[in-house]
Order: sequence, then C-alpha cells, then structure tokens
Amino acid sequence: MFLNTPGFSLDEIVLRLGGQVLGDGTTRVLQVASLSSAASGDLAFLANPRLKKELATTRASAAIISRRISDQVVEGPGHYILADDPYLYFARVAQLLNPVRCPPSGIHPSACVESPIPENASVGPGAWVGPGVQLGEGVIIGPGCRVGAGASLGDGALLHGGVTVYQDCHVGKRAVIHSGAVIGADGFGFAREKDGRWVKIPQIGRVLIGDDVEIGANTTIDRGALDDTVIADGVIIDNLVQVAHNVRIGRFTAIAGCVGIAGSTRIGERCMLGGAAMIIGHLEICDDVTVSAGTMISKSVREPGVYTGNMPQQAHADWLKNFAHVRHLEEMADRIRVLEKRLAELGDTN
Repeated sequence: MFLNTPGFSLDEIVLRLGGQVLGDGTTRVLQVASLSSAASGDLAFLANPRLKKELATTRASAAIISRRISDQVVEGPGHYILADDPYLYFARVAQLLNPVRCPPSGIHPSACVESPIPENASVGPGAWVGPGVQLGEGVIIGPGCRVGAGASLGDGALLHGGVTVYQDCHVGKRAVIHSGAVIGADGFGFAREKDGRWVKIPQIGRVLIGDDVEIGANTTIDRGALDDTVIADGVIIDNLVQVAHNVRIGRFTAIAGCVGIAGSTRIGERCMLGGAAMIIGHLEICDDVTVSAGTMISKSVREPGVYTGNMPQQAHADWLKNFAHVRHLEEMADRIRVLEKRLAELGDTN
C-alpha cells in the first residue's frame, strides 16, 4: 500500500521537516531502518542514548540523533540530522519516504454504487456503497467494503479491503480503517424474560468517528443503543479491539490490541490502554490515564496516572497454593483486627 520514493537528501528533509544537518547535507537516503539492520542508502535513528555504541557499527548512510548528544558522537556514519525528538522525527521521515499509494479514482466495474461519488474518489472491486451515502473528496473504499445506507465518509478517508461501515455511521476526515473492521454493528443489548429468554433491544444509535482516527484490523465498534458511540479526533486503535455500545473515547487516546471496553464507558483524552486491558461498563476514566497491559479496570478512575492490576506469572502449582491463601484474606483480616483489639486492651491494662 506504500509507494517508495526516489529518496531525499538530508538538506531536502530538513527543509521540509526542520532539524539541523551535521555532516554532508547532500547525502541521499532512500528508506528508513534501524541501526542494526540498516544498509547503505538508509536513514537510521537513535532514540535511546544507551544505544550510542550501535552508531559505530551501523551501515546506514545517515542517522537521526538528539541535539543533546551530538557532541558525544565519535564514531558512526558521519552524517546526521539533529532533532529534539529523534523518534518523532523518524516517524515523519518514514511518512515522507513512504507515501500511501492511492488507487485510480473512479468506480471499479464490479462495484455496486447507489450514491453519487466525487470524481476523485475511488471504489474498489466488489465494494458496495448503499443509497444516501455521502462521500468526501478523495475517499478511498477498498475491495469488498460495505458502506451502509445513510453513512458518511469525510474527505480523504481510507477504508482498506473488507471494511464494513453500517448504516447511518460517520467516519471523519483522513480516518484510516484497516481490513476486517466493523463499524456500527448492533451493541449487545438484551432484556430478559422471567423464563430466561432474551428480548433484543433495537440499537438505534450510531457510531461517530472523528478526524485523523486510525482503527486496526478486525476491530469492532458497536453502534449505540439510544445515544451514539463516539470516537473523538486523533484516537488510534489497534487490531482486535472491542468497543461496545455508547462508549465515548476522548481525543488522542491510544488503545492497544485485544482491549475490551464494555458499554457506556467514558474514556478521557490522551489516555493509553495497554494490550488486553479490560474495562467494565458504565465507568468513567479521566484524562491522561495509562492502563497497563492485562489490567482489569472495575471502578471509575478519577485521577491521572498509571494503573496496574495484574499478577506476575508463576508456576501453576505455586499459583494454586497462593490463590488458596488469597481466598482466606478476609478471614485473616478479621483475625488480625481481633488480635489488634486484644493488644490494645492489654496495653491499656498495663
């Protein structure tokens, strides 16, 4: 999906992205790479100062380094870009050297399109665009996608092959949704009869996805039961994430793979949820919260910070013995309180 460029000189890169060249600015680079795997023509980066020794052995033509260590570099490629944040600079150079390859505009003969599309939009083989769909300029709908009636895609939105956007949902400008993702399926809403049978509650809300959002492969975001499920601007979501109905996720929050977020949860801005974290429904998580991988959040989080609730792995036999003690913690606590009371009474008598 990426189109390799003929490369850029260090001077050209700095002219576009800022920074400062140390060495020969005419040095040309074709691709980015790590210090250990780089070859001639590659631009590497040093984000961790502890890895400075790798500069001495890298085969990269040039490297991105921090301004703070520029006077400490003795051996290496000899040609550098000095940046305040080498990793962030590397990300922008990687985008520059690997622009997205856009398919030709127009509708593939095998696609079924029931709505007007802009001249510069692209609808791939086997895709379906339902009636009443609104498509922005430069939208790309990949092979086999499904865009339901009344949905809308903002300017520059990209649906990779096999994405489904249900009816009436909205995808913002420049959003990227990867293969297999499902946006707007019914939330898990049921009421129960006295005899145990389940009665489905129609899910009449929508999914509203903001601008510059990226959603990973096979992630599912359910439509709201009554109100909308909302993913705000700049959110990034990894593969295989489940976002239930009526969830709201604040701007610039990042969610790693296999996270599960139950219904009606509110997550603030700039949060980070580690892989396989689980969030119970109807909770509120404030801004600037980090949830460690594998952590279960079972009550609302009101203060920013890092939250962890997992137990390190151990041999199964040891886990069984330790868990046996955990089961009796409440009983042990009661005994300790009784002992503390008796000690206090003895102290009073003395």
